[in-house]
Amino acid sequence: MESTVASKEEALVAKVREKYGQIASAGSTCCGPTATTCGTASAGVMSQSLGYEAGALEAAPEGADLGLGCGAPIGHLDLQPGETVLDLGSGAGLDAFLAAQQVGENGRVIGVDMTPEMLSRARANAQKIGAGNVEFREGRLEALPVADASVDAVTSNCVINLVPDKAAVFREIARVLKPGGRLVISDIILDGRLPEAIEQDLYAYVGCVAGALQRAAYFDLIEAAGLGLIELLKDIDYGAVVMDTAPAEAQRLFERADASQEDIVGRVRSVTFRAVKPA
Repeated sequence: MESTVASKEEALVAKVREKYGQIASAGSTCCGPTATTCGTASAGVMSQSLGYEAGALEAAPEGADLGLGCGAPIGHLDLQPGETVLDLGSGAGLDAFLAAQQVGENGRVIGVDMTPEMLSRARANAQKIGAGNVEFREGRLEALPVADASVDAVTSNCVINLVPDKAAVFREIARVLKPGGRLVISDIILDGRLPEAIEQDLYAYVGCVAGALQRAAYFDLIEAAGLGLIELLKDIDYGAVVMDTAPAEAQRLFERADASQEDIVGRVRSVTFRAVKPA
C-alpha cells in the first residue's frame, strides 16, 4: 500500500516537473495548458495584485517574473546585509534576486528547484545581471541540498503546496535553519472542500489550487516540525484574485471540472506567514 502511494506521489511530481519545464521554456504562467500568460493578465499584473511593488519587479532581470507566485513573502523577511537566505522552489529567480539586493555583496542567496529548465533560466538571469551572491541548486524540497543550520532565513512562494509530502519539507526547513532563524512563506491552503474534479485536475494542481491542505492540517505540520511563533501576515481570497486577473483560464478550469466560481471563491486562500526556529 505504501509503495502504491509513493508511486502515485512520484508520478505527480514528474508531471509537475514536466509542466514547470514547459512554463520555463515558454515563459508562460501556470494557469492552464496554453502557452500564453493567464487570460489577459501579464505576469507583472498578477504579481502586483499579490503584493509586489512595481519598482521591485522592474529592477529584477527580464524574465525572472513568470507570475507563478501567490504572495510577496520577501518584503516580510526583514533581511539584513550579510545574511544567508534560502529560496525553496526558486523558479526563474525573482525572489532570489530581490533577496540578493537586500543581503548585499557579503550576503548569500541559495535557490533550490527541481526543474532543470527553471534552473537554466534562473542561472541565465543571474549571469545577465552579474549576481555573484546568488546560486541555484537542483534538488527536491523534501531533501534539500543544504547543510544543517546554515541559513538565516527561508522563503518560498506558492511551491510547498505542490509537494505531496509537505511534512518532510517543514522538517527540512527546520534542519537547515540556524537556531533563531526565521521563515516567511506564501502558500495556498483551503478553508473548505473543493469539488473532486478540481482536486484531480493537473492544471489546477500545477496552478496551486488543487493539492492544498486544509488550514488546520497545514499549520499543524509546521508545529510538528519544531517551528514556532507562527504569525499570519496576510490572508487573501486567491480564487477571487485568479478570476479577476485571469478570467479566461479560470473559466476553462470550471468547464473542464464542471464546476463554478462558487466552488472556489472563499475556499482557496493565499496566506503569507512567519515562523521561527527556537534558539
